[in-house]
Amino acid sequence: MAQFLKFMVNKNQNFTNIKLLVRLIHRKPSKQQKPPPVPPPKPPNPPQKPVSFSHHDETWEDPYSWMTNLDDKVAMRHMDVYMEQEEKYIEAVMSDTERIQNRLQAEMAVRINSHLSSVPMKWGPWLYYRRVEEGKQYQVLCRRSVKLNEEFISNSSPSAGFDFTAGKRIEQKLLDYNKEAERFGGYAYEELSEISPDHRFLAYTMYDKENDCFKLSVRDLSSSSLFKKPEVDRVAGLAWGRDGKSLFYTVTDSNKRPYRIFRSVIGENENDLLVMEESDVNAYLSIKHTKDFQFVTVNVSSVTSSKVYLINAADPLSVMKLVYECEPHVNCIIEHHQGHLYVFTNAAKDGQPADSHYLFSCTVEASGSRKWENVFLDDPEFVLENVDYNDTHLILILREGREFKICAVPLPLASKEAVRLKELNPTFLPLPKYVCQISPGPNYDYYSSTVRFTVSSPVMPDAVVDYNLADGKWLIVQQQNVLQEGTRTLYGATSVSANTEKLRTSRSIHLSNEVRSEDDQLWNDLSEFYACEQYDVSSHDGVLVPLTIVYSRKYRQDGLSPGLLHGHGAYGELLDKRWRSELKSLLDRGWVIAYADVRGGGGKGTKWHLDGRRTKKQNGINDYISCAKFLLDKEIVHQNRLGAWGYSAGGLLVASAINMQPDLFRAAVLKVPFLDATNTLLYPILPLMPSDYEEFGDPEDVEDFRAIRKYSPYDNIQKDALYPAVLVTSSLNTRFGVWEAAKWAARVRDHVIYDPKRPILLNLTVDIVEENKYLQCKESALETAFLIKMMMD
Repeated sequence: MAQFLKFMVNKNQNFTNIKLLVRLIHRKPSKQQKPPPVPPPKPPNPPQKPVSFSHHDETWEDPYSWMTNLDDKVAMRHMDVYMEQEEKYIEAVMSDTERIQNRLQAEMAVRINSHLSSVPMKWGPWLYYRRVEEGKQYQVLCRRSVKLNEEFISNSSPSAGFDFTAGKRIEQKLLDYNKEAERFGGYAYEELSEISPDHRFLAYTMYDKENDCFKLSVRDLSSSSLFKKPEVDRVAGLAWGRDGKSLFYTVTDSNKRPYRIFRSVIGENENDLLVMEESDVNAYLSIKHTKDFQFVTVNVSSVTSSKVYLINAADPLSVMKLVYECEPHVNCIIEHHQGHLYVFTNAAKDGQPADSHYLFSCTVEASGSRKWENVFLDDPEFVLENVDYNDTHLILILREGREFKICAVPLPLASKEAVRLKELNPTFLPLPKYVCQISPGPNYDYYSSTVRFTVSSPVMPDAVVDYNLADGKWLIVQQQNVLQEGTRTLYGATSVSANTEKLRTSRSIHLSNEVRSEDDQLWNDLSEFYACEQYDVSSHDGVLVPLTIVYSRKYRQDGLSPGLLHGHGAYGELLDKRWRSELKSLLDRGWVIAYADVRGGGGKGTKWHLDGRRTKKQNGINDYISCAKFLLDKEIVHQNRLGAWGYSAGGLLVASAINMQPDLFRAAVLKVPFLDATNTLLYPILPLMPSDYEEFGDPEDVEDFRAIRKYSPYDNIQKDALYPAVLVTSSLNTRFGVWEAAKWAARVRDHVIYDPKRPILLNLTVDIVEENKYLQCKESALETAFLIKMMMD
């Protein structure tokens, strides 16, 4: 019995244990407490030190004016701390985008020209080009003899410029910018570069970071050695005399105003000769040589007039001659051809403002006596956008509405009186659809029958084209192959060309620029994959504003796609609508890229520019808002997924539009923007040009001042409004100082409703990004990742 009782006890115990085990197995797990969510990073909060300002009986306070006190060491220490806080803040906000940034950067890097070499440029007996050596950051300027390289296939073939078959070196290195970087603070940033007409010397200016100026140097191209003189600081312009020894250059004053012209004789020890000095603080000098090196032109621009002088390049010590004078702030470019001067200008005609550029002409002997004559009769069918010259032809870049064309007219002109262009039987070149810009040059060889130009389109990578005026043949010498993520560079026999017979059929001014089906293979046109559409959007006052949109035919979703609206609208400049490889990353993710040609820009002539500047600056802002609403109302872009993008003056346009209607946009990118218009125009820290006041207004004029106060982004931030997320990118080396972006970011955060999903970010870049492709990709990847993130949250 004792044994049985013991067994039963053990059995019951085992059974109890089994029941406990079953209960444990089937018991619902207790809810574990999740760790509290990580609070979103808080933006920096710089100190406010309000200062009052008064002008034209108006008083206002600026709480962040201390950021502009560059001479105040305490303020600058605060600024350094603030910039460090901004850097940490953007890192924290964007920390979850590291993977997408890396991916974007890899995508963009692949699209960069792998060999980073320029297209060879023929000038006289030489082919000039720039290339990058493996493992080096900067380019090398080189040249080869035309005789030895009539079929120039590649910059890297023969290897390192050495022809092992012939047993001789055929490439001459002229300037290694990697070595220049050692001279100038670790990087090489060249602003000007001019080779003498006899191909013996190279004059160039490099940015000297330590002295914050551009330094002039001259090299002997036969030995690549530097001359001891001239070595001059603050050089802003260069022009060679006809003898190849006389070098003219302009020097700036402490406010970076070009005010003196000197002449130096290369190889001689005599002091450089002062040719001209402009004492008027509102006058600016610029110089250039005519393409045939017969003259050096001197432009003097002031608040009272625009003047052009000639210096006989064959006799540099001769007296300058005034050849043209007109009203202030106009464009005047003079060229010479066989005893005739041609001026390309937008000066007033017969006392009436001109709505576009035009050509005047007269003989050299008659110049200065106001005997300038029109080259072409006014023609409503086209607008003259640009001109170029060689010894035998006048090359014209025209625009009919939105359509760009290029044609050539023989020189000298058949008629001495003004005629309609079509009477000269111009030869037109067939172009692809949607060309948004044609840029001439570089065409240094005045006596060559071949001219070079670049054709741009929103749906086609830039095509560098050589056009032989002697036989009518044309060829694409360089164009990126986007679909293969590479660049095709075509030289010599590998190039494509149109036959002469095709061009002979294109002699009418009404000729369509559209590519015929048999020409499709000649252009690397992407319109099969990316659509381009053009609209006319009615603005607030009924004026029609050109709007261009681009999207992927495959990935766009009607009504659901995010979008990015570009704008600039200043200085009468064309809005940059060229194909940009970094935007492919957005297009292939279903984005719509849009371009608004608002008033103030150069989209529709001089009046279009005048109607968007000074007291009319608000027109351009309203135009931009109208285009944004159009994209949303027509469901081209999703209602809550529209982004804005503006560069420099375009940053002012976008920021002003956000102030007026912040609910239109979900995100915005402002690159080196102009944001503090009132204070910058009243109290400029960095020198401003007369054209800046002509564009944005002179605060000494009461009407201009009131307009500035109305549109200035920094002064019109809405209180207690929900603003879009904004990424502001600025630099210590920009016309509009980093303090503008810093002040604006701080004030927006202080005024608007705080939403961590719509942060205001300030990204301070390195000094110079343009010369560094890696940094370009990095900055573009950050911007793109920011836009993607803000549209998804």
